[in-house]
Amino acid sequence: MLAPADMLCFALYSTSRAMQAAYQPLLQPLGLTYPQYLVLSTLHDRDRQTVGEIGAALHLDSSTLTPLLKRMEAAGWVARSRAAQDERRVIVALTDAGRSLGEKAAHVPECFIARTGMGPDEMDEMRRTLSALRDRLRGG
Repeated sequence: MLAPADMLCFALYSTSRAMQAAYQPLLQPLGLTYPQYLVLSTLHDRDRQTVGEIGAALHLDSSTLTPLLKRMEAAGWVARSRAAQDERRVIVALTDAGRSLGEKAAHVPECFIARTGMGPDEMDEMRRTLSALRDRLRGG
């Protein structure tokens, strides 16, 4: 059996935890958790998405996403409504407060990138490699 330090899975797990910890001091002053930040970023990229579209973009199922969206709605950052043409679909849209919060969070990516010490090419290569690994592991 391999020691954890020699396992790829442990390297990814511990790196993920370290990344979330690195984001925490950037997001805490904004009142955001890391998952909320991801949802906010997704909606800033394209507003008015269904829960399913957000889930697909973030690789989250609706049972994880729905409570998160309810908390964001209670905070006043998003509004949820039923789609007129199909009431089974829930549309999530940024509120004015959500858009304002997104503008306040605009500095977060560059602060995080600076913290990594990686250049843009190295960062992009790492993202592509990890995304390809994720897709292979999911059978895609």
